[in-house]
Amino acid sequence: MIPKIDLARLIAADPDALAAMREAATDIGFATVYHTPLGADRVNEAIGLYRAFFNLPEAEKRAYDMALTGSNRGWGATGSEQVDPNSNPDYKQFFDSGFTLPEGDPRLKMRVYAPNRWPEHPTGFQAGISRYYDDARRLALDVLRGVAQSIDAPRDVFDAAFETPMALMRGNYYPQRPAGAGAKDFGIATHTDYGCLTLLATDGVPGLEVRKRSGGWIPVRAEPGTFIINFGEMMELWSDGVVRATPHRVVGGQDERISIPLFFNPSHDTNVAPMGSGQVMLAGEHLERRFNETYVHLKTNETRD
Repeated sequence: MIPKIDLARLIAADPDALAAMREAATDIGFATVYHTPLGADRVNEAIGLYRAFFNLPEAEKRAYDMALTGSNRGWGATGSEQVDPNSNPDYKQFFDSGFTLPEGDPRLKMRVYAPNRWPEHPTGFQAGISRYYDDARRLALDVLRGVAQSIDAPRDVFDAAFETPMALMRGNYYPQRPAGAGAKDFGIATHTDYGCLTLLATDGVPGLEVRKRSGGWIPVRAEPGTFIINFGEMMELWSDGVVRATPHRVVGGQDERISIPLFFNPSHDTNVAPMGSGQVMLAGEHLERRFNETYVHLKTNETRD
C-alpha cells in the first residue's frame, strides 16, 4: 500500500502523518501527497503548456533538441534517453529545464546548471513553466522537511543544501505504446531516480508502476493536485540507507500520458556521503556520472565541456 499523506498535517508534525511518511521513506519508497498549495488548476495549466509544445511539428521542436548541446536542457526526442542498458532507449519525449544562476556565474559551465533553452511556442511557455517550477521547489522543500522529521532528524537538516539546487523539472510525454513494441520497449524502463526527492504531478492517466520488495508491481496514479513522491539514489546514500530508492517503470498503454517530475536535488558541492561517515561524495559528481550513463547524446560526448 502506498501511503497517502496530507501535507498540511505533515507540516504541522501530526504524528500519524509523520508515521506515514516514515513508512514511505524507509520501506516502500513512494507516497502520494495531497492538500498542497499547488492545486489541480496550476498542474493542469502546466500540463497544457507541455502538451502544446509536444504537439508542435517535430521540425520546430528540433530547434531545442538537447542532443545539439552538451547538457540536459531543452527537448529530448524519442529514444534520447536509456535508463536501463538492458532495454531499448525509452520511447517517450521530454522537455527539461532547471535552476537559473545569475549571468556570469562560473557554475553555468557545469552541465547541471546549464542555461535553459525556452521555445517560442506555445505562447507563455517560459513564464508558466518557470512559475510552476518555483512553486514546486517550495513544495518539495516542505515535503523534504517532513521526511527529515519523520526519520528523527532536525526538520531543517537539509535546508542549507538547497540554496542553489540542481533541481531539474521535466515534462514527460508518453505516447500510446507503439505497435510492435516488445519486452525491451518502455515509456521509461525500470530504474531508480538518481537524486534526492522526486515530486511528480500527472494528468491522472495510469502508467507508473512501483516494484514491490517481494517482487511484482504496484500501479500508482494521482489526479492533478495530488503528487506522487519518491526518493532517489542520492538520498539513500546520504541517509546511509535509511531512506529507500525504489525501482519503478512506465510500460505504456493505449492512452497518451503527460507527467511532470521535479527532481529536487541539492547544490553541486553538497557532500551527500552518509552523514557522519567522514567520506566525501559531491552531489554534482554523482549526478554528472548518472546523466552520462543515461542521456544518449552524453554517452557519446562525455569529454565535452
